[in-house]
Amino acid sequence: MCGIFGYYNYQVPRTRLEILHLLLTGLQRQEYRGYDSAGLAIDAVPMAPDAAPNAPAPPALVVKGPGKIVDLEALVSREMAAGGHDPASSFEVHAGIAHTRWATHGVPSTANSHPHASNAAGDFLAVHNGIITNYKALRGFLQGHGEVFATETDTEVVPKLCAYIYRTARGAGGAPPALGEVVCQAMRMLEGAYGLLVKSRHHPGSLVACKRGSPLILGLRGSPGCVSVASPAKGGEATRGAAAACAPGARPGAWECFVASDAAAVVEHTKRVIVLEDNDLAHIWAGGYEILNAEREGDGDGIEAPRPVPRSLQTLEMEVSQIMKGGYDHFMQKEIHEQPESVLQTMRGRVKFERSSSETDRYRERRIKLGGLTEWLDTIRTGRRIIFVGCGTSYHACLAARQTVEELVEVPVALELASDLLDRRAPIFRDDTCVFVSQSGETADTLQALEYAKSRGALCVGLTNTVGSSIARATHCGVHVNAGCEVGVASTKAYTSQVVAVTMVALALSEDSIAKRDARDAVIDSLGALPGALRRALALDPELARLAGRLAGETSLLLFGRGYNYATALEGALKVKEVALMHSEGLLAGEMKHGPLALVDESLPVIVLATRDAMHAKMLSVIAQLRARRARLIVVACEGDAEVEEACGLVGGGGGAMDQGQTGRARARTATPPTPPTAQAPSRPPTPPRPPTPLTPPPPPRLPCARAR
Repeated sequence: MCGIFGYYNYQVPRTRLEILHLLLTGLQRQEYRGYDSAGLAIDAVPMAPDAAPNAPAPPALVVKGPGKIVDLEALVSREMAAGGHDPASSFEVHAGIAHTRWATHGVPSTANSHPHASNAAGDFLAVHNGIITNYKALRGFLQGHGEVFATETDTEVVPKLCAYIYRTARGAGGAPPALGEVVCQAMRMLEGAYGLLVKSRHHPGSLVACKRGSPLILGLRGSPGCVSVASPAKGGEATRGAAAACAPGARPGAWECFVASDAAAVVEHTKRVIVLEDNDLAHIWAGGYEILNAEREGDGDGIEAPRPVPRSLQTLEMEVSQIMKGGYDHFMQKEIHEQPESVLQTMRGRVKFERSSSETDRYRERRIKLGGLTEWLDTIRTGRRIIFVGCGTSYHACLAARQTVEELVEVPVALELASDLLDRRAPIFRDDTCVFVSQSGETADTLQALEYAKSRGALCVGLTNTVGSSIARATHCGVHVNAGCEVGVASTKAYTSQVVAVTMVALALSEDSIAKRDARDAVIDSLGALPGALRRALALDPELARLAGRLAGETSLLLFGRGYNYATALEGALKVKEVALMHSEGLLAGEMKHGPLALVDESLPVIVLATRDAMHAKMLSVIAQLRARRARLIVVACEGDAEVEEACGLVGGGGGAMDQGQTGRARARTATPPTPPTAQAPSRPPTPPRPPTPLTPPPPPRLPCARAR
């Protein structure tokens, strides 16, 4: 998942060192996205005040290579010293671009790093987040016109395609096309998902941002005396675009623009943003901006000018403190410990935790309030089925809450991985309700599945953690998860908040049922106790860190769960893959004897989730079978569960430590994990075994009959 960042300043004097600092900081704010190389491009010399329009500027300074951002910073320092570039040089007008790359086409290397150039002089430079699916066809087309490619990437076709379009327009004897026109024509030839930043030495002081599928936002900051920012439009006229306060000391009429894949890279500079939609193109030049949409309105193949589109200026609902580590070693650790507050924030103002004192009112009162679904609840209740669609962690959150939805709503529930739904083109009907779950609201496969479901006439509900995201805008209605900004790629607090949000949807849908009132009350009481349970579980952090240290040298790990805990096993295995880079599998304990048990031996660590729920007795049987295989057991159970301790051979052991008895290889404290908030079966003693049924002797064998002649 690449990250892109661009910075444009107009009449705001910035030194070369300040511009480099802004670009590098913008990349650092997006480090969580994961990357293997980084690069940037800035102007080599300041733009002359009396320069002729469209007069080519000297080649830009491009610095890139594999490694981390600190490596890029050191490389920039060496390049600046070697080229004699003065860090104190001031730029009144400047456009810079930067990028972190997650390799998809070609290994991490200097050549494959972004920005990519159209030629050695860098006539056109581009950075890209996404995948160009038709790059091979475009590559062949451009090679047929004399272009020579120097990288293995799909992105290189973009600057070379822009250069080809520019040369073609100049060769026809026309006026030099604007940078926005060039990129617009290139957009119409690209297929796939992308967010792009393009700059050109033929258009100094200009920057173009465009997107399809991949997220991209513009952050605007203008001077206090600047009421509006002029935006060049068709015919040379100007429309007006509002901007916020600019940097201290800037002159009236001055402004700055920050372009990024993620709001985390923008919020420290400004909270006034424009969220680009699919096929949007933002042309930033001459102290202003215009936003066009490149999608064709007609069916013809002729040249059609892009149309200007209005895009509202929004205010970011996040604080700078949310993108800081706050004393933790890394963002994931911080977000794990924010879960008690994040789940409470998800429920705040939506769940009434106090029960009514009147028995009559208890069956009338509404204890769940989801404003985004109020007008659609009856439609969802009377629909054919509810289909939850997600990817990765979001899919697991739906799986964790599926049983709660089935029990409370009594409507058929289906789960779909977004990519698999698209591959199968699964049947979706007009009376279906499709719920699209995504932390960012920009997941490419989920967005494509949303478009498919809308084309089939289904009611589309969004459940995202990002206000104004693509999924939030494209769905008919929805619920904001409200877990707060999540910087870590490996989702933690968003996962638990998604489980809570889906549970609240189930509670809201079942409020018309008197028969379900007691079950609903039990679930709501469990929701109220959830933050405290999470705090108790997080208090085990030091002990779990010691256990992790003992498992650090392993190469494989299995996790077994059943019922609600099957989703926990899948999500736990996913986290081990993402963070520890260790092979791990989350398995349904009911399928253990159908293959997975053959993998178990005394050298393989196995985590068993055996909380006290309706599956408790069955998980005791799983523990017994794994002990018989001398497995290295790590059992996660509820505090004081004597039955689990007995199953693990710990009767009389004390201290709450848990291992597998005879082999004694793995030990772990018992914990109270945050289980999905739903009404659980009450704890009861195990059912005594039935007396054996007497065997009935088999019937005597039948003798073959002789055929009559």
